[in-house]
Amino acid sequence: MASYFTRRSRKYLLLLIVATLVCPTLAYAHQDEKKQSGQKQGETQSSRKGEQKQNRNNLQTAVHRVSRANDTATNKGAQTSHPLDPAILVAQKGLERIRGDITDYTCTLVKRERVNGVLGKSEYMFVKVRNRKHDAQGKLKTPFSVYLFFAKPKAAEGREVLFVENENEGKLIAHEGNKTLIGKAASLITLDLDPESALAMRGNRYPITELGIENLVEKLIEVATHDRQYQECTVKFYEGAKINGRECTCLEVVHPEKREHFRFHKARIYIDNELQVPIRFESYEWPEKKGGKPILLEEYTYLNLKINVGLKDIDFSRTNPKYKFK
Repeated sequence: MASYFTRRSRKYLLLLIVATLVCPTLAYAHQDEKKQSGQKQGETQSSRKGEQKQNRNNLQTAVHRVSRANDTATNKGAQTSHPLDPAILVAQKGLERIRGDITDYTCTLVKRERVNGVLGKSEYMFVKVRNRKHDAQGKLKTPFSVYLFFAKPKAAEGREVLFVENENEGKLIAHEGNKTLIGKAASLITLDLDPESALAMRGNRYPITELGIENLVEKLIEVATHDRQYQECTVKFYEGAKINGRECTCLEVVHPEKREHFRFHKARIYIDNELQVPIRFESYEWPEKKGGKPILLEEYTYLNLKINVGLKDIDFSRTNPKYKFK
């Protein structure tokens, strides 16, 4: 099909491809179950439920610990308690676990974002992520790496995106799928783009460099720490929430009044009780009218999470024979 294009039409096609390219962002991960030392073979159903209950209790313990500390903080110079304190503690503990226990993961990410006031369609993509790691001297040992393969919608099916920190001059590489007329021609061309360029960011709220559970939790801590200097905030924990059959604890943060210093009206984080990591995040703007329905800003759901699967350099290489980068 490429032979039908003149040099001028090829240039036009390249611009069209770049203009429609989507670089997905933001994701979550999860943690594999670790066997307890001395665990007996033939573990019963009831004992597994007991472990899951203990994980739920770990979340509650963190919350209660902050509450008790705040209730007794009467010494001179002690900080005034804030509704966000339990949420910040849970996030900090989660970040410690992520950095200490998770090296890589795969999942199916379902992403939907509002960009320039327009709510886009849900996008489904298979994701591979390798977390950034440093050695004892603080030197980068493993670069942050991401591979994405789009499954839905049809217009994006077959699209691949690859990014490896400190490689390819900091640029991502991508090509379109071949399920549409434009896509068939576009799939013949692989593009190299600055992740934060206007073209790469088209249709996205965040660059691919901010994808992943570690980046997500860091951002949540940053926002919560900022919001802690203000009041007008409620925080609630809900037990028994389920995402794709997974039992979760839902943490909900609400800013009732619209203020310039708040980034959202309502946000919910769903923490998998067994895996002890977030598997869904959603945030909303304030309703257009008082008493109206909140407006969805963004939502990300992470399905079929598998951690520490042993991803290799070839999983993040454009020369991988299973990929279709040119």
